[in-house]
Amino acid sequence: MGKGTLTFRGSSSRKPPKPAAPALPSPTGAASPSPLVPSGSNSGGGGGTAVSVKGKKKAGGARLWMRFDRVGKSEVVELDKNTIIRLAGIPARDLRILGPLFSQSSNILAREKAMVVNLEFIKAIVTAEEVMILDPLCQEVLPFVDQLRQQLPHKNESRTHGAGPADVQDNELQVSTPGQWLPVPEAVEGLQCELPFEFQVLEIALEVVCTFLDTNVADLEREAYPVLDELAGNVSTKNLEHVRSLKSNLTRLLARVQKVRDEIEHLLDDNEDMAHLYLTRKWIQNQQSEALLGGEDSNGISSALPHLHRIRSNKSGSLVTSNFFDDDDVEDLEMLLEAYFMQLDGTRNKILSVREYIDDTEDYVNIQLDNQRNELIQLQLILTIASFAIAAETLVAGMFGMNLQCTLYQVNGIFEIFVGIATAGAILLFLLVLGYARWKKLIGT
Repeated sequence: MGKGTLTFRGSSSRKPPKPAAPALPSPTGAASPSPLVPSGSNSGGGGGTAVSVKGKKKAGGARLWMRFDRVGKSEVVELDKNTIIRLAGIPARDLRILGPLFSQSSNILAREKAMVVNLEFIKAIVTAEEVMILDPLCQEVLPFVDQLRQQLPHKNESRTHGAGPADVQDNELQVSTPGQWLPVPEAVEGLQCELPFEFQVLEIALEVVCTFLDTNVADLEREAYPVLDELAGNVSTKNLEHVRSLKSNLTRLLARVQKVRDEIEHLLDDNEDMAHLYLTRKWIQNQQSEALLGGEDSNGISSALPHLHRIRSNKSGSLVTSNFFDDDDVEDLEMLLEAYFMQLDGTRNKILSVREYIDDTEDYVNIQLDNQRNELIQLQLILTIASFAIAAETLVAGMFGMNLQCTLYQVNGIFEIFVGIATAGAILLFLLVLGYARWKKLIGT
């Protein structure tokens, strides 16, 4: 019985390690260079994230987000506020900026590991590895999502197929450690002629917003000029109501364009804020610092520097030229922002030209109304003069209507003669006063 018992326990002790065995590689294979992008199998990492998010969604407060990484893979998940703060490493006030209370505001904020983008209807959190888009199924946000799907994978594929074996070796930024070279994953974004991932996303966002605003301005122009021309030809209540609605829409659109333009101008005026937006550069520098500090051999550190210098000297014209690791180099971002600043300035000038046309039309309409008002005043003055002449004739008739003794009452046919003389006197008085008013230029000729 003792042996049987030992055999039974031995057989049962062999079963528990079987389910535990596949769980051992999971922690080692789940190491990821970024807190937002799972390494290894992308689908596996994404699936794990989606499961954890769904579990938190039931607790309430979750919102719909789309996670879009640099290789074009995306997933729609529901994440709550605490999860977003933990993944992106941003303060809670930045999420309030992305809330509905700031739906019409425009902000581009730089944080330690992320960039918060709030441009009109585009609300996203961008890191060096992925972008998280809020409410990706909204009708206005769909063009932005489509542009990300079309442009980012295309750029990555063009880099992959266009690079030779030597370029592939140079694109692996290596840092020396005791006895081996450690490649920094995805550092090629800074070593290519293309912009870093975060600037590609920012460029697409600005392009979508500028296109949206340009389209609205074009629609407003097509609607404005016929309505204003019709108002100039016919001043009516209906046309005035159309112009009032048009001017309100114009003011709102100008405010929206002005907000985006002012935000870009604010960034252009502050090189320090632009330097903080270089997330890929900061991420590469952090990876290098961690790898260099982890090394114990000083020869490894010295051997890494010539390799970095070779990469920096060979990649002329790329983002990582001799100034890539210079924190004060913001030329690429400055050129990007200046291009869209000029586009927004042109859009603003179009709106201002429409508003000037509206102001000119209003001035023309006011001149027309003033002219009509002057004509009415002149007519009123003429009628007043006529009333004065008739009143003088009525005064004479009233005097003869009194019960007084007068020899004229006994003259036959005196009534017609008297009425004719009184009427002629009234007409003469009217002409005299009217001539005096014209002489004083109170009445136009």
